Amino acid sequence: MAWLRRVLNVFRSDRVDREVEREMAFHVAERVDELVAAGMSEAKARREARRRLGRQADLRARVHRVEVLGWLESLVSDLRYALRALRANPGFTAVAVLSLGLGIGANTAIFSLINAVMLRSLPVERPEELVQVDMGDGGSFFTNPLWEEIRDRQEALTGVLAFNDAQFNLTGGGVVRRASGAWVSGGYFELLGVAATRGRLITHSDDVRGCPPVAVLSHAFWEREYGGGDVVGRTISLGGSAFEIIGVSGAGFSGVHVGRSAEIFVPLCSVDVLLAGRDLLDTRSTWFLYILGRLPPDGLVDEAGSALGITAPSVFEAAVPTHWTAEEQRRFMDRTLTAVPAPNGLSTVRRQYREALFILLVVVGVVLLIACANVAQLLMARATARQHEVAVRLALGVGRGRLVRQLLTESVFLALLGAVVGVLFARWSSRVVVGFLADSGRAVALDLSLDLHVLGFTIAVAVLTGILFGLAPAWRSARVAPQRAMRGAGRGVVGDVRQRFARGLVTAQVALSLVLVAGAGLLVGSFRRLATVDPGFEREGVLIATVGWSEAGLSDERASGLSRELLERARRIPGVHAASAALLTPIGGTSWNDDVAFEDGSGWRSSVAPVWFNAVTDGYLETLGTRLLAGRDFTPEDTEGAPPVALVNQTLARRYFGDESPVGRHMRTVVHDSLGARMEIVGVVEDTKYRSVDEESGPIAYMPLGQGELWSPSVELALRTDAGPEALIPGVTAAMEEIHPAITLEFTTLEDQVAVSLARPRLLATLSGFFGGLALLLAVIGLYGTMSYSVARRRNEMGIRIALGAARTGIVGLVAGEAGRVVVLGIVAGGLLALAATRLISSFLYGVTATDPLTLTLSALALAAVAMGAALVPAWRAAGVDPMEALREE
Repeated sequence: MAWLRRVLNVFRSDRVDREVEREMAFHVAERVDELVAAGMSEAKARREARRRLGRQADLRARVHRVEVLGWLESLVSDLRYALRALRANPGFTAVAVLSLGLGIGANTAIFSLINAVMLRSLPVERPEELVQVDMGDGGSFFTNPLWEEIRDRQEALTGVLAFNDAQFNLTGGGVVRRASGAWVSGGYFELLGVAATRGRLITHSDDVRGCPPVAVLSHAFWEREYGGGDVVGRTISLGGSAFEIIGVSGAGFSGVHVGRSAEIFVPLCSVDVLLAGRDLLDTRSTWFLYILGRLPPDGLVDEAGSALGITAPSVFEAAVPTHWTAEEQRRFMDRTLTAVPAPNGLSTVRRQYREALFILLVVVGVVLLIACANVAQLLMARATARQHEVAVRLALGVGRGRLVRQLLTESVFLALLGAVVGVLFARWSSRVVVGFLADSGRAVALDLSLDLHVLGFTIAVAVLTGILFGLAPAWRSARVAPQRAMRGAGRGVVGDVRQRFARGLVTAQVALSLVLVAGAGLLVGSFRRLATVDPGFEREGVLIATVGWSEAGLSDERASGLSRELLERARRIPGVHAASAALLTPIGGTSWNDDVAFEDGSGWRSSVAPVWFNAVTDGYLETLGTRLLAGRDFTPEDTEGAPPVALVNQTLARRYFGDESPVGRHMRTVVHDSLGARMEIVGVVEDTKYRSVDEESGPIAYMPLGQGELWSPSVELALRTDAGPEALIPGVTAAMEEIHPAITLEFTTLEDQVAVSLARPRLLATLSGFFGGLALLLAVIGLYGTMSYSVARRRNEMGIRIALGAARTGIVGLVAGEAGRVVVLGIVAGGLLALAATRLISSFLYGVTATDPLTLTLSALALAAVAMGAALVPAWRAAGVDPMEALREE
């Protein structure tokens, strides 16, 4: 432990020196006594004793080197000096720390999101052993029969689990109150190594057919909803069914799907209870389960994948959907099984925002570079003021390398102070950014706590930043000639060097700022186009009520009748101009497509691709504001028993009927070679967006809701009003309670539904706009500072020019011209960079190209205008110099 003693002695070096002094004094006294006893006088004995001991200064230095860790002591000394120097210049320190804090904080905030989404391991035992079982190109979802075959047949993994996310309704009827959760297989918690805080967790014995309904609460949900009290043995209502609470999971665990925090866990077998009538456990063509497994100790992912691939043929053969065609069954059995590492869990947020977060990390990195340039300019100006101090230290024998190290220590210490401010900024801003994220309409839940990844990243960025902006000023300072600096002759030389360096930094700032401003302009313009694009319907003023009857235990016939009754009552609510019901609403996160065959003179002609479908009632087009272009709309008479009819959109009509009118022609769905009912096309409607705002129009067909066998646990009720849509909620709720109190209602607006789909472009547009503006501000501050310093340094020159008759407008032009050259050079360099860099965001753009000349031109003009505006302030100041005062100062 000698090294530990040497480290501790760094902070108690005075005590070490005192101990050395006492030890030396003891040895001197002991030798003096010996010499006196031998007959020497005390004075001579003391001189002789000191001579024999040697030079005490050298001895103290040698002992000090042995007892104290030298490099650490030197570092601590440099830090103390840096702290005193920064404390002596509070204005400089505050500006530098704030600039660096914003830059480092922005980087830390974005990296903390990347860490939470992509790097942080799951809070389970040995997460590095977890793998996801998938089918390669065949996808990651499995049917329950496939899961059971994999569970029983595989031997490559020590265990496997299956799960799927769920949304549970905590009320028995009325307005829905959702809690996120998961269906999990019996070995879920055991395989992950998650312990119970209260009671017990779900085991294999809980996950059997016909299982009693039980539930496990997450630790956070238990504390929030039950105050951490005793809940084991109590019941909780999920979807109108009572589930016994058997335990509470460990703190910090909220499932394995990053971004979705599971609050309630129920056994997979309880799907039959919560979704009665769907028979998901035995259906061979309903894909809804993820599968994870654990590698054996020292096992390899590739070996596990190979072993699973060997098992795959028997697994797929045993679970093949029997109602599929022979060709579909053959393709089904050709699938294989693979294993991919999953220490970070699964995440749709990761897949949706991965590229966007990396783009933002590049953006904030550029902002930090611009901030570094500003601080470097501050340090160069400070170095000019410290020339005399540096010259004295050089004259006293301090080595130039030692001086550079001292100045770099100050820079790194300054950056570390900025990192402290940055972490505080990141803690707030990262949560703001999470508010922009959306995952299928759900709030995103991420663990943004400070861990070693984020801490290490922040420290690394701070140290590199300190070296980056501190190296050039430190090197310049160390090259000062002591003689010239001591007598003041070095002022002009250092000033010229600083000016050239500052102009170079400002040019780089302008160039980088133009890249960010142009990128922000493209992303903001793209988002504006998306937000204002005509989706084929009017999004404002429409309330959407999701009416659910599965929890009420109603038959399909009874549910259909009540839905129709609720629709008729809703149409009579004051303020409602139009109302309709549909199986789904545009851009709502759900979709339905089928292959279709069209009748022509020679028989039935199949569609080249699946057609998107919706089932709607009469009044749907009026409610959404979609135009009928030909034929007729659905009527109340288009119900069960009436001749099947359909509406098609422009794209479908044009693609399959060309210039001919499709009205009066016939079509039918094709599912596994089974033809649906023959439907007459009675109308053509305008194209609308179906799944997303930025999609190209595809073929869409509409069927009357109520015709055909369409099972759904809910229906979407849409109501149009001129007032705020939320004002209709009490009326709809009251009507529902009168009809059937067990029916559930969940409200949103069509406008909010579309807004959720724009979460990613909104995130990029908002943050790129903010950081682009911040970069522009920093560049302007840098230019202003450079020109102000230039004017101050040339004050005497300006005074002489004015005294010799120079016009003040000429002085303004002189200074502005100097600034203009810097700005123009920066814009030219930035334009070339922008042409290359903006291609990185081309996949995020809509309705605009990555090299859009108008956006690039406007960005350059805006940057030039703002920069020159900042430069005119010191220019006007230069024009107002009093010649006599300027000459007296010199």
